Amino acid sequence: MKTMINLKKTVVASMSFLMIGVSCNDEFLEVLPTGSLADAQVGTKDGIEGLLIGTYAALNGVFGNRFEGPNHWVTGSIMGGEANKGTDAGDYSTINPIQRYEADPTIGDFNNLWNGRFEGVSRANKVLAALAVATDVSAADAARIAGEARLLRGHFYFDLKKHFNSIPLFDETVLPADLSSIPNTPDVWGFIEADFQFAYDNLPAVNGAGRVNKWAAGAYLAKAYLYQQKFGPARDLFTTVIEQGVTSNGLPYELLDDYAQIYNAENDNHAEAVMDVESANNTGSTANANYFDDLNYPYNTGPDGPGNCCGFFQPSMELANSFRTGADGLPLLDGSYNDPANEVDNIYRHVFTNDNDESTFVEDPDPLDPRIDHSIGRKGIPYLDWIEHPGSAWIRSFPYAGPYSPKKYIYYRSQENSFTDGSSWTRGYATMNYTIIRFADVLLMAAEAEVEAGSLDKALEYVNRVRARAANSEFWVQEYDGSGPAANYVISEYTSFPNQDFARRAVRFERKLELSGEGHRFFDLVRWGVAAAELNAYLDYESQYLVTKFGGASFTAGKNEYYPIPQQQIDIQGSDVLSQNPGY
Repeated sequence: MKTMINLKKTVVASMSFLMIGVSCNDEFLEVLPTGSLADAQVGTKDGIEGLLIGTYAALNGVFGNRFEGPNHWVTGSIMGGEANKGTDAGDYSTINPIQRYEADPTIGDFNNLWNGRFEGVSRANKVLAALAVATDVSAADAARIAGEARLLRGHFYFDLKKHFNSIPLFDETVLPADLSSIPNTPDVWGFIEADFQFAYDNLPAVNGAGRVNKWAAGAYLAKAYLYQQKFGPARDLFTTVIEQGVTSNGLPYELLDDYAQIYNAENDNHAEAVMDVESANNTGSTANANYFDDLNYPYNTGPDGPGNCCGFFQPSMELANSFRTGADGLPLLDGSYNDPANEVDNIYRHVFTNDNDESTFVEDPDPLDPRIDHSIGRKGIPYLDWIEHPGSAWIRSFPYAGPYSPKKYIYYRSQENSFTDGSSWTRGYATMNYTIIRFADVLLMAAEAEVEAGSLDKALEYVNRVRARAANSEFWVQEYDGSGPAANYVISEYTSFPNQDFARRAVRFERKLELSGEGHRFFDLVRWGVAAAELNAYLDYESQYLVTKFGGASFTAGKNEYYPIPQQQIDIQGSDVLSQNPGY
């Protein structure tokens, strides 16, 4: 967080200037013509660096809509079955049909996501266009700047691709007059790969904390290969990244010993951060803090908890059950974690299903993966350094949204006003960096590529490396009184992957556990081709409890894998140019 505070302040101070040159005025097609005053102003190295800073700022979103945030808490996590909207039915009600897979193209949040990502594309293109005519930029600086801009542009296009599939594609050479005639197409992987490859070939390994580097480009290129099922190239490049990669501030990639430190603002720019979004406080705008997460705290905590608002993004009961382990410390890969005998005890079932008073609830005594209590707020378990989670007192609508609270990317009591920005309507503007790609993610993507390439032993090594960190009892959640671990944590490494099918299930489930609530799950399910089966099973399970929220909901194969093209954009370009996705 701290390394880019001055950079963030520069963004705020110069935003009016940058918006002259690169703003889309809420629609990506509305751009200033080449040759405007802004082009002359940014034709120097300093001006181009300023435009590049503006492009980095777009990682955090541009127009202040929470769907623009890099963590995809709705489109990646809620839609992936890791959480529900939380709160009550009336608050931010446009999410209600989305979480039921009943979204329509007129929902403004999709348009805001579309606009925000294309604003990022436009800003990157502006950097590259200015660089092409600059006269005071050295060859080395030009290669670095172009590499950063192209990696960022590749990221924005990757994000658009995984959300909408079929998108307009344009680079810095396209004239403004031609933009409205560019149709959307699903054939964009080659362009994305080229941007990542250029960045990989031209960026330095060490580029300064908060900036992208060669190894972030390599990891992202390998991820693009993986999304296309190019498992051989993905495996080879992931291997290089794992063996040689360093963070942009020069730390060799490594898993942190303490899982919780991934999400701690005091530990930003750590050895696990492959690509992240910098966050800062006291810049004059909460848009430079994690504004996209301002709703995602326990509800009505008062001084005993963080944020004090608004009870959104409640982890699902299905996710909590997934952390159940057998006596051998391994997950229940056969799906039996949702069986009545294996469900994690929670206050919802205790009160509503079993008709008990909440005060008589006893915490689950059976084996659990210790990551559950770094990921999910549960009654009776210490909630960071605040208090033990009190249960329904921190839930806005207990019957509507269930028993749990989010716990990742939450600030500590000791960080109030030092690693938060309290200058707006809520205390809930935290400033830990959000990791778009982290090293555990890389290891598990590499494991996936190894499985599909037939290298089960290497996949086993990578998965066990992740599980070994989770098994380090020194960093398990502990009772406040020092009496020991807060729950019955039992976790072990796999002894073998006996066949490819078992290995595939183990790797995919490990991603669910390790990366829960970080915006990856929905996109993983889609690219694996199992979204309909997995998400309809999730809805069947969750709806037996949360009837109002999920009763009658279903995922439609062939439609819900992608989000609708925003109707506002079709209205701008015309339906003969911009076509709607199937089923909408």
